[in-house]
Amino acid sequence: MARITSANAFMVDLEPKVVRTDAIQSFNSQETIFVVVRDADGTKGMGYSYTIGDGGPAILSLLKETLLPRLMGQDADRIEAIWRDLLFCSHATAVGPIMSLALAAIDTALWDMRGHKTGLPLHILAGGAKSSVPMYTTEGGWLHLSPDALVEDAVASKEAGFLGSKVKIGKPTVAQDCERLEAVRNVLGDDYEIMTDANQSMTSGEAKRRLPMLERLNIAWFEEPLPADDIAGHARLQSLSRVPVAVGESMYSPGQFADYIAQDACEIVQADVARIGGITPWLKVAHMAEAHNIAICPHFLMELHVSLVCAVPNAPWLEYIPQLEDIAAPMARDGGNALAPMTPGLGIEWDHDKLAALTVAGSAFDIKEAHQ
Repeated sequence: MARITSANAFMVDLEPKVVRTDAIQSFNSQETIFVVVRDADGTKGMGYSYTIGDGGPAILSLLKETLLPRLMGQDADRIEAIWRDLLFCSHATAVGPIMSLALAAIDTALWDMRGHKTGLPLHILAGGAKSSVPMYTTEGGWLHLSPDALVEDAVASKEAGFLGSKVKIGKPTVAQDCERLEAVRNVLGDDYEIMTDANQSMTSGEAKRRLPMLERLNIAWFEEPLPADDIAGHARLQSLSRVPVAVGESMYSPGQFADYIAQDACEIVQADVARIGGITPWLKVAHMAEAHNIAICPHFLMELHVSLVCAVPNAPWLEYIPQLEDIAAPMARDGGNALAPMTPGLGIEWDHDKLAALTVAGSAFDIKEAHQ
């Protein structure tokens, strides 16, 4: 039994490399919450979670007061049992982002520890379906950018080997959204994929008005057109659309994905490993989608998601948004393809000196087994 004997947590606040805006919000910063767990054998694992600017202290508080103390003494090899125990020990706070984001930091640390114990990289531990995956870039598609800027970024991305770009939509008029998408399509051609993301900004009627445009321009998917809790609205929209509806960035449990799939409300799921509560539930969603012949194309966190999309057979894309460059070595790439890390565990090469320098004052704490 690999008994967990101690853990520590801390938070690093990362500034965005570029201005990131969509139809409902701006990405102000990445509050990155780290958890390091250690077992009686001296093995450690390091996991993380994030916000886009708010809520980090609440996640740290939940970890400190409830979840990490309960983790002490548990068998680190029983990741599934730990995940369920931690979820149900504070079930009144689930399902929701704070609980899921806190669970994810612990769960990813445990999978990292398992990788170090076995000597295996995460993509092999979790399935080993492939060793690389094509990327599309979102970094040059933000809503405030002009059509010329969108085209400039897409051209550079295609030259770098990328096979697609995401363009944010949700401008006040259909014509404005159309201008942005047409500019990219006209210059990049029909063999370059264009994804769109409305970030839950539209009413059902406004989303329907955009379907002819999206179909005419052969858009790869229509992401989060409606509020995430409007399953019936997404089902109606998907029934009318030849463009796949994509959802999941703003969902926090496997059950929410099950409801969408059961009601034919999407054709692409975008489970975020942090927002759903870690690698353990992410894999449940990935295999649920596979069983229904649906793709999983996760949101953000490319340095962690690269291993997960390479673990399963139904993940055709990785979203490229670089954010960890100040605290970790760059993700391995071959042009527009991301390469699964081959080192044990998560395969992220952290710069621990920079992490220490950037740790938010007062955020760090340690938890130890009571008898130590």
